[in-house]
Amino acid sequence: MTSAVVPAESALPAESLAGLGTRPFGVYVHVPFCATRCGYCDFNTYTAGELDSASSPESWLDGLRRELELAGRVLGAPPPADTVFVGGGTPSLLGAGGLESVLGAVRDAVGIAPGAEVTTESNPESTSPEFFAGIRDAGYTRVSLGMQSAARHVLRVLDRVHTPGRPVAAAAEARAAGFEHVNLDLIYGTPGERPEDLRASLDAVLESGVDHVSAYALIVEEGTALARRVRRGELPAPDDDMLAEYYEQIDRSLAAAGLRWYEVSNWAASEAARCGHNLGYWRGGDWWGAGPGAHSHVGGVRWWNVKHPSRYAAALASGASPVGGREMLTEEDRHLERVMLELRLAEGLSLDVLDQSGIAAARDAAAEGLLDQSAMDSRGRAVLTARGRLLADGVVRRLAG
Repeated sequence: MTSAVVPAESALPAESLAGLGTRPFGVYVHVPFCATRCGYCDFNTYTAGELDSASSPESWLDGLRRELELAGRVLGAPPPADTVFVGGGTPSLLGAGGLESVLGAVRDAVGIAPGAEVTTESNPESTSPEFFAGIRDAGYTRVSLGMQSAARHVLRVLDRVHTPGRPVAAAAEARAAGFEHVNLDLIYGTPGERPEDLRASLDAVLESGVDHVSAYALIVEEGTALARRVRRGELPAPDDDMLAEYYEQIDRSLAAAGLRWYEVSNWAASEAARCGHNLGYWRGGDWWGAGPGAHSHVGGVRWWNVKHPSRYAAALASGASPVGGREMLTEEDRHLERVMLELRLAEGLSLDVLDQSGIAAARDAAAEGLLDQSAMDSRGRAVLTARGRLLADGVVRRLAG
């Protein structure tokens, strides 16, 4: 892989642009602002006290508009986006008016396809019925809310500031505003979380009536406040056996309620409820990631922006590119990523993607109960079993060779 700073008008290779529009194409917008910093989070986010006077939602939005205009020039005649995902950070801190401006910038510079899925993440504490009505009128079709847990002591360990019942109330407000598709995020395996705490969280999720749930095992990321507490012995590290038990509990509860897994960490009530934007990532699509630290990918070329909001805004204001680095994926890289991403999906990976050693490894994995033997025999696909999902990374390594 090679990395290099890319000038503002740098062209993508013709072979990368040649397939643009034949694959899913999405736009990701990164909002780097948060009201407080959660102890477990290592995302590229900043509180007001961590930013200088040159960084503000206004300068960020101005930079975003400039970058999206740059996207239109670099991509030539880009296809209108099939999906738009506004993430962060805390996009809801922008308010409905700010999120309407974000969507307007995407629409003006790149275009949004009719019937496109348009998602924004939101912190339950910075939402209201008026907020949801405003973003629905602006064109958003899907909302993802951070819940993490219904247990107050678990939220306290995570440094989450919302009250336990607020995410469910926010989901109800979103649905009342006309959102058919609402997601709640859970984190499991937090130090001190008990089986009954997880049960209460799942009960709250199911009572909310949302049609999508994402559930992620807590990862103690280096450099976070949580990592420092674990290192000092104030909190125990997550236990792998407990994480496996909790994952199985989540899967059983959601499946019994009609939410089926379609990706290792995601469950949906129907095909329409699945997150199309993320499916674009997992299926090898193209996307332009706009905002500080955002990553993009088009036809085997990946690049990423500088992280700090002031550097990002200053580069674009001066007519320069915000890109911090770029890499050309080799055939080996692309093969590994395809195996890694598609194997995580319920539809699985076609055996045709694998070489003979990979197929042999898949047969061995099926014999060990990690892959579905019937899916392999009848459809020629490697599909993870329930046990295989717990060991997905290891299965990937075996199949990719």
